[in-house]
Amino acid sequence: MTGQHFYEPRNGHGLPHCPLNAIVAPRPIGWVTTISSDGRINLAPYSHFNIFNDEPPILIFGSGREKDSVRNIRQTGEFVWNLATLQLAKQMNITSADFPNGTDEMEMAGLEAAPSRLVRPPRVAASPAAFECKVIEIAPMKDAAGRVLPSFVVQGEVVGIHIDRAYLREGLFDTAAAQPLARCGYRGEYAAVTSLFQMFRPATPADAVAMAAGAAR
Repeated sequence: MTGQHFYEPRNGHGLPHCPLNAIVAPRPIGWVTTISSDGRINLAPYSHFNIFNDEPPILIFGSGREKDSVRNIRQTGEFVWNLATLQLAKQMNITSADFPNGTDEMEMAGLEAAPSRLVRPPRVAASPAAFECKVIEIAPMKDAAGRVLPSFVVQGEVVGIHIDRAYLREGLFDTAAAQPLARCGYRGEYAAVTSLFQMFRPATPADAVAMAAGAAR
């Protein structure tokens, strides 16, 4: 079969399963720890997540509804992002279950909590890296017509970063050694980063032209 399959999302995709999340992949996982105002810990993964600014570091995750994570962040203004890895894949998957309100998913998954320095929510002790965050904004999503959706976008500023020294090589974080986990769409499909390759950004437009000429050969 050749050609293009085109569809307008509002009219349905006409395929066995929606391809959206399989196309926008891999996506890093927002494995978020929060704590309620009365001290109950929550840990949940979000596949709509990424970091969107460097200075100051700002990360954003999307929640399809106002889950415990969003409610807890509203109450306390704080959360922790934990790096989900291949080694922690089973535990991450357990925390994705729709447990009753107040359940400690970290305990359910057999994960040890480690204290944070600047925020109340703990971090996952076994994770190679964790970001302590202060909330900037929790905003409902809207569609192009301005209709408010039941989904939310959470923005947080990273105020503290933990890195397991075992994953530092000459001062650089060894991504391949950590084997970060990523969501790939459809049902239960994931990928793990196990190897890297280098491709340097052209320093000047002339370098880019030379690269293009080389690629065309």
